[in-house]
Amino acid sequence: MINLYPTHIESLSVHRVGNKNKNESIFLSAEPHQLNDETTGLLKEYFFRPFREKEENYYHLTNEVDVEFNEVYKFVSEIFHEPSAAHMSSKKLATHLFEQSNHPHIKSGEVYITYLTGILLDNQKVDAVGIFKSELKHDFLQFEEKGSNLDLVIRQGININKLDKGCLIFNVNKEDGFKVLSVDSNRYDTKYWLENFLGVDALADDNFYTKNYLKFCQNFAKDVVLPAEDKQQEVLFMNRAVNHFAKNDAFEESNFLNEVMENPELIPEFKHYKVEKGPKYSIEDVSNFDIANKAVTDARKKMKNVINLDTNIQIKLDFINLESAQKFVEKGWDEERQMYYYLVYFNKEQKS
Repeated sequence: MINLYPTHIESLSVHRVGNKNKNESIFLSAEPHQLNDETTGLLKEYFFRPFREKEENYYHLTNEVDVEFNEVYKFVSEIFHEPSAAHMSSKKLATHLFEQSNHPHIKSGEVYITYLTGILLDNQKVDAVGIFKSELKHDFLQFEEKGSNLDLVIRQGININKLDKGCLIFNVNKEDGFKVLSVDSNRYDTKYWLENFLGVDALADDNFYTKNYLKFCQNFAKDVVLPAEDKQQEVLFMNRAVNHFAKNDAFEESNFLNEVMENPELIPEFKHYKVEKGPKYSIEDVSNFDIANKAVTDARKKMKNVINLDTNIQIKLDFINLESAQKFVEKGWDEERQMYYYLVYFNKEQKS
C-alpha cells in the first residue's frame, strides 16, 4: 500500500529526449530545475495522480546476467547513495532512455527525473527515484493585449492532467532490483518503457500471488463451473472465493477448496485446470502465501455479479450477503413453456 501525499520532491532535473530513428537529438540541462511552491504542487499532482488511480502492480529491475548490469539499476543506485549528485545521474538516465528511443513510433518528449523522500510504502517511510516522460502535445489558447484589442494566440504544451509515462523506484529490496511501480498511458510502444528502458519483471510478492490466483479462479469459474452447472453457480463460486480471501490473512489451498468448492466433484477438475493453466498466472507451484488485502478489494470491484438472461432481464446478486443469493434464489425448468426460470423469494420490495 502506497501513500504519496506526504512525498517531498528533493530535486528535479528536466531533459529532452528525441527519437534517434528520426535523427532527433537529446538536450541535457546543465543544472537541476529550481522548484517553487506553485510548480511543486502542480508537478506532484501531475506525477503522482496516475499512481493513485492505478492498481498497484509491482515490478523489479532485472538483467539476464545480474541486476547490476541493468543501466537503470546502476544510475538509480548512484542517486540513493549520493542524493546531492542526483542531477549528474539524471543525465545518464536520460541518455540511456535516448539510446532506446530508436523505433519510428516512439515520440520525443521531456524527461523529469526526481529524487523523492517521505513516501509511505506499507506504512514505512522510504525514498524513491521518479522518472516521468511527457510526449503528447496539446493545443491551448493564450490571450495577449495588443493595443485596444485582445489577441488570441494558439500555443502547444503538455496536459498536466495526463502523464504519458512514469515510474517510481523505491529504495527497498536493492539486492533484488528494488521495488518499482510503472504507468504508461500510451499503447503504441509497449516494449519501449518497461522492457527496453527499465528492464523489469513482475515482482512475485503477496500482491502478485493474490491478484493472479483470483484471476485464475475467475477463469476456472467461466471455463469449468459455468459449463458444468450454470451462471448462478459461477457467480456464487467467485463470491465464495473472494470472501475466503477477504476473511483470511494467509492462503492455504486445501482449506480454500474445502470451503469454497460446494461440489466436491469439481475439486479434481480444479487441480487439473491448475496444472494446465497455472503457468499462465505463475501459480502452478503456489499453494501457500500471505493475502494482500488491497488486491482482494481491487478484484471484488472488477467482478461481475449479474446474471444476464436472453429475455432482457438481469438478476443482480449481492456479493456481501452471499447467503441471500443461495437461500432466496432458485433455478428450475418449466415443462409447459420449455424454458428455465429463476424463482426469487422476498417479503417486500425495497425503495430505491
